[in-house]
Amino acid sequence: MVCRPLIEIPMLCLALQGVKTFILGVKGYLNYKSLQDYFSDGRGFSAEYHIEPRVHVKYQPNENDVGSADSLRINYNYYDIRDPVFIMQSDNIFDLSLTDFTQFHERKGALMTIMLKEVKDTSEFGVAVMDKEDRIERFLEKPKVSPSNLANTGLYLISPEMREILNSEDMKEMRKKGSFDIGGDLIPYLIEKGYPVYGYVSDKLWFDVGSPSRYLEATKDILKGKLGYMREFDGKAFEGIWIEGQSRESLERRETIINKSKKGEITLEAPVLIGRHCQIGDGAKIRNSVIDNFSIIGSRALIENSVIMDRVIVEEGAIIKDSIIGRHCTIKSSQSKPTEIEGISVLGDDVTVGSGYHLKTTRIWPHIRLPSNLELEGKNIVEPQDLLS
Repeated sequence: MVCRPLIEIPMLCLALQGVKTFILGVKGYLNYKSLQDYFSDGRGFSAEYHIEPRVHVKYQPNENDVGSADSLRINYNYYDIRDPVFIMQSDNIFDLSLTDFTQFHERKGALMTIMLKEVKDTSEFGVAVMDKEDRIERFLEKPKVSPSNLANTGLYLISPEMREILNSEDMKEMRKKGSFDIGGDLIPYLIEKGYPVYGYVSDKLWFDVGSPSRYLEATKDILKGKLGYMREFDGKAFEGIWIEGQSRESLERRETIINKSKKGEITLEAPVLIGRHCQIGDGAKIRNSVIDNFSIIGSRALIENSVIMDRVIVEEGAIIKDSIIGRHCTIKSSQSKPTEIEGISVLGDDVTVGSGYHLKTTRIWPHIRLPSNLELEGKNIVEPQDLLS
């Protein structure tokens, strides 16, 4: 997402408003390794965004949990937390006044305040029903028939008293069933027991980017400057066009792309964000898209409404529309056998697509090789043999 890890964007929103400690509820080897390798203890993040005093990034201790509420309990106890806690989901991007949110929480005397957002389709969200005082009377997780259009954003502010509740005998019994989540278990319990749980309805930008279509929608709106604290990126070349670069080598690549655009040898239609060390071939057209670091876009290729992650090779004449291409992918293509990817298709990391493919609304899992030209629509390719089904 715009040339940086997704979780870094909401962390930046909070850090710019004075949050100094982040605890990442990591679970599993890959999640821990990826986050630890990137953020370490937060010094690099702080230096990147000039945050002083610096941010501290901590991680869930090496203890298994049975859900998000259980993760909360574990971190409360391990880090001896006795302050209010803001909770966010890692796949959320939001704009939020933390001061307004906190003042609302305190004014209501809430144990928990849930940020709510009015949405047209509630089928993929928990929904809340409130009284006239904004107190939540009912909370339903993804109901078939929704009594409200107020969706749970997965953003919560909780008071220190929550720690005692999470360590209570009732919570211990709930954990025994093997699942203990905030939305599905903890919130309904609190409401049933009469604890003060309130809803804060926000009119600011919020995205749950847990699906490819919402990911692409969020990317588009961020590039258009709709996210208050992220309206500009490094390396502005033209209005709505950014080409990043700091080292001598990447700046040379940047100047090459800018000169090609000025001469009409390539077409860049805003908004476009291009990362460091990228190459754009003659005749290529890039519209409303992100091209991440070290990627190579071949001659006469078309990239539209898409995200191309880092170290991707898109060969000559390929067409990519409304799709997400993972890291280190190779899209083989030629003028005689062009490859077309469209319809919110998603390629995992390290995928190779042979020349002449037409992929539409297709999911390709990491490390798959598609060796010959086929037309695929609505496929979910996990193993090579899935091509034959």
